[in-house]
Amino acid sequence: MHAKQKITLLLNQLNTVIVGKSLQIQDCVTCLLAGGHLLIEDVPGVGKTTLAHALARTFGLQFSRVQFTADLMPSDLTGVSVYERNQEGFVFHPGPVFAQVLLADEINRASPRTQSALLEAMEEKQVSIEGQTHALPRPFFVIATQNPLEQLGTFALPESQLDRFLMRISLGYPDRAAERLLLAGEDRRDMVDTLLPLLSLDELEALQRTVLAVHASDALLAYVQDLIAATRSGRWFVQGLSPRAGIALVRAAKARALIEGRDYVAPDDVQAVLPQTIAHRLVPVGDAGRGALEQVRAMVEATPLP
Repeated sequence: MHAKQKITLLLNQLNTVIVGKSLQIQDCVTCLLAGGHLLIEDVPGVGKTTLAHALARTFGLQFSRVQFTADLMPSDLTGVSVYERNQEGFVFHPGPVFAQVLLADEINRASPRTQSALLEAMEEKQVSIEGQTHALPRPFFVIATQNPLEQLGTFALPESQLDRFLMRISLGYPDRAAERLLLAGEDRRDMVDTLLPLLSLDELEALQRTVLAVHASDALLAYVQDLIAATRSGRWFVQGLSPRAGIALVRAAKARALIEGRDYVAPDDVQAVLPQTIAHRLVPVGDAGRGALEQVRAMVEATPLP
């Protein structure tokens, strides 16, 4: 089956569970095909956890969920070494981080110490415990959900952690027609249990290799560099994008092009993924009175196309 057809099947299945959010679902699939971690930020009860479950099942990946709380310790996530008498030594008992998809629910309720334990896992695809390094399964995705910071008992994610997420999306409230379906229909969590895995591990890795092979022309890369330079100009944001963020942007644009059925990146692909890929890494200049997302859109308007 052609890559585009396979991706269409994935999107269609996810859209049956999370109704009325096709753009956000496309962003999620873009993020996972680009091999990145995903942050879903929204108020409780709009389907963040259900979406993460549905993604894991549809992609055919082994799934584990951790509810982040203020008293969650790093070892609750990574695992512990326990002395076992019959083995005459310490034996490592892996924690829930040893899954292909880790749902970190309400990630900003955990202490910075626990958040930093997750940081190594996200960046290095491994965890270090008592001088021993343990590799994580492949692929390894973190899908984290967080509540808006105004809510009680939340710790802001540090910039270094936010930078490890390829994309941040927000689901928002459903429109009236979608909400009617939710009110009248069956429980969405029961629906997730009936979802079929649509990809094997080999097929997923093949799609990810196809993403990397999507062509980005010199003119397109120059456009990306213009956008990155605009973030660093001091006009829009306090601090500009890092080279790592630029690489992430190109990868996301390539995945988006593949979803659209093309083997080359167009400026439209860059613009489609730009706000979700860079806004969470940037702090707008104070006097603009706009949030990072609005500021990104204004910056795109002011940057000439190639």
